[in-house]
Amino acid sequence: MRNRAFSRILSRKASNITMLPETHRMLKETLVAFTNEQLIPNARTFDKFSLFPRDQIEQLGKMGILSLNMPSSLGGAAFDYLAYALAVEEISRGCASTGVIVSVNNSLYLGPILKFGNDAQKKEWIEPFCDGTRLGCFALSEPGNGSDAGAASCTAKEESDCYVLNGTKAWITNGLEAEATIVFATTDKHAKHKGISAFLVPKPYEGLSLGKKEDKLGIRASSTCNIILENCRIPKENLLGKPGEGFKIAMATLDSGRIGIASQALGIAQASIDCAVDYAMQRKSFGSPISNLQSIQIKLADMETRLQSARLLTWHAAQLQSAGEKFTKEAAMAKLAASEAATFCAHQAIQVLGGMGFVTDMPAERHYRDARITEIYEGTSEIQKLVIAGNLIKEY
Repeated sequence: MRNRAFSRILSRKASNITMLPETHRMLKETLVAFTNEQLIPNARTFDKFSLFPRDQIEQLGKMGILSLNMPSSLGGAAFDYLAYALAVEEISRGCASTGVIVSVNNSLYLGPILKFGNDAQKKEWIEPFCDGTRLGCFALSEPGNGSDAGAASCTAKEESDCYVLNGTKAWITNGLEAEATIVFATTDKHAKHKGISAFLVPKPYEGLSLGKKEDKLGIRASSTCNIILENCRIPKENLLGKPGEGFKIAMATLDSGRIGIASQALGIAQASIDCAVDYAMQRKSFGSPISNLQSIQIKLADMETRLQSARLLTWHAAQLQSAGEKFTKEAAMAKLAASEAATFCAHQAIQVLGGMGFVTDMPAERHYRDARITEIYEGTSEIQKLVIAGNLIKEY
């Protein structure tokens, strides 16, 4: 059943990407093959045992997928943001954990250094993190802050030759495996969100320790842990941007990151549809496939419509970013629509499969668990609606 499903998916994918530029079609076709060969057969094992997909990440690094938007002068693949969206979606179709690992390194770690770093920082903190042998992470969230990114209780005290960091960062994706992180800390409490600064911190490093690996509902192959800073002395040249620019850096970075999470959600939604359609075409009831039943067809129609709508929003946001246009509202719309589409499609896939959807013999239950986080991290759905509405009002 699985081999037949793969061949149908491959032929369907080819018909879906004819509107893309040739370079993007080639990238997507390459990743379709990689996903089918390297990720789908292993995703269940990665999930069950919370195994970091190290071999697959290193292979993707050699293909340039860990540094898609970095210039070739820094060792990157020099693709645009649409290519990034396509890559994260296709990888996430096979393994959502691998998708978020790729997304974090590209948009949350490398992205802000490229945009706000000086030449020396770019050479030191980007070049070694492009080929998949080293990963970076992004340390913004804290245990008590949630969506209030401007309320950093982690502090950075300036001394003559360094900044001394103290505090705890929470829910850090790639936290265990990463060899560098961008830490956001308060340098001026009186300035509130304008008193937050960003710092480049190597790992391991004196004064930096890691909390336990979180046992999660979904995306279990990606590590998530706390980063604990205790009198962590960071050289002044590790300040990213200017003092007090941390909140600005974080918000700009999350705009790009939301396109990545939208793409991850699209991959989960696509995988859910693939699973549901393949099962419906083979499962027979009363002498014919259940795909002939109107009730099943209505579910599939709703799933496909939500997926394609969210995909167009995501591609639009990515194209705006590539063109240097404002894309904050569009990225929030894409993330909102795609994450809700992923949750909906995963739910409906289980309904189509019935009892088979509830067991680990089929991937539907994994898609259901993986989808849920896409409505939470890098800005909850509620936050996305505030961003969309706030930008809409400004336009008027």
